[in-house]
Amino acid sequence: MNRPVVRDFTLLLVRFVLGVVFVARGYQHWFVDGIDAVAAQFGAWNIPQAKFSAYLASSVELIGGALLIIGLMTTVVAGILLLQVALALYFVHVNNGFFVESGGVEYPAVLCIALLIVVVFGAGRASLDEVLNRA
Repeated sequence: MNRPVVRDFTLLLVRFVLGVVFVARGYQHWFVDGIDAVAAQFGAWNIPQAKFSAYLASSVELIGGALLIIGLMTTVVAGILLLQVALALYFVHVNNGFFVESGGVEYPAVLCIALLIVVVFGAGRASLDEVLNRA
């Protein structure tokens, strides 16, 4: 078994799945629910500067997810998304128990750990980061 190939494929798979999740969420905020509805929900959760936070979070999810998929600025983007999910854990999920069905920490905790893996191990060779580093 070629360990570097398995490692790079695993990092690609993690990046791709995380990227799709964040692009879908950002798309939903911008084009399905609408920023005003997202801002209203953020306000109900007592997130500071709800309107600004809705614009920022939705943009970071959409753009950051796309950058994860292609592997560009990967560790920085994963770190920013990790911070965003950690803030969501604090403001939204921590008082709702563990399970996702009750709005608990289960799902965002998994996202945090997956993002931390990308921050620590990088994008892998199947990424634009690697292509640009070789040039």
